[in-house]
Amino acid sequence: MIKVGIIGATGYAGNELVRLLLGHKNVKIEWLVSKSFAGQKYTDIYRNLFELIDMDCLGENIVDLVDKVDLVFTATPQGYLGGILNEKLLQKAKFIDLSADYRIKDVSVYEEWYGIKHASPELIEKAVYGLCEINRDKIKDTRLLANPGCFTTCSILTAYPLVKEKLIDPNTLIINALSGVSGAGRGAKVQNLFCEVNESVKAYGVTSHRHTPEIEEQLSYAFGSPIMVNFTPHLIPMNRGILVTETASLKPGVNESQVKAAYVKHYGTERFIRLMKDGIPTETRFVEGSNFTDISWKVDKRTGRVVMMGALDNLVKGAAGQAVQNMNIMFGFDETMGLNIIPMVP
Repeated sequence: MIKVGIIGATGYAGNELVRLLLGHKNVKIEWLVSKSFAGQKYTDIYRNLFELIDMDCLGENIVDLVDKVDLVFTATPQGYLGGILNEKLLQKAKFIDLSADYRIKDVSVYEEWYGIKHASPELIEKAVYGLCEINRDKIKDTRLLANPGCFTTCSILTAYPLVKEKLIDPNTLIINALSGVSGAGRGAKVQNLFCEVNESVKAYGVTSHRHTPEIEEQLSYAFGSPIMVNFTPHLIPMNRGILVTETASLKPGVNESQVKAAYVKHYGTERFIRLMKDGIPTETRFVEGSNFTDISWKVDKRTGRVVMMGALDNLVKGAAGQAVQNMNIMFGFDETMGLNIIPMVP
């Protein structure tokens, strides 16, 4: 049994962490921190957990709180953990950060794309990028885990086998991604109001979305040299879900069977990646509420390109579920513990 605390517990990802951890037999939630709702009962904010948890939200007091837990989850905006974390705190507890503070190894790239000064760049090298299916061996020994975001998880996992096996020209990779509105967080923003998003779809962050360098960095590690991609996100009027459609030029002579073999090689035994049969397109509704990533592909012989498709729940595998999966690896639990959740349909 380990004790955990959650900072940012009243955001969507924070609430999803609470929901998942309440179903984990080896975890006790010791405290919940919410700057916006300090002093309020947690179930007054999230009544889905009524009679399942009886805790008040605490204000920020991380220096004292960290002594009470083995692990801290930070579901906070960029810059928060980077601004408070130091070696002393890391010795007291392990940290899983759901923000981007420790995802990108080049601090100058982080500062350029996020527009903030990194307050603890000396800790970046200690952090492990928590894409479970790719970095499992490194995750188990770290004390600082950078949990990937929803767009990045889906985008990287969908292309990774073909980049790793050098079956595509990665510099021709184009990623079009769609996200449900919960991906923008729980904060009140005019552009996320019902009347602003309902019955409409829009691209945003065109050529400038801050997940771009994260995708490029991780796929560059897989390929063995730097690559650049086109990444375009879209906002769609639904609560949950990420869908990516990616295209790239195949290397000369690469056929459908080689593409399939690459996916089976890397994901054939993975519990939380499901490979669709016969190029069946992925759908967000078939992963909702679960930790699964569904992946499909189809070779376009006419153009010599491959179409790759991926879908996941942005709050589970794209955030809290992956964080729990990383926690399981870090503490030596069964990786699936607390995550054997069947997708909800309809």
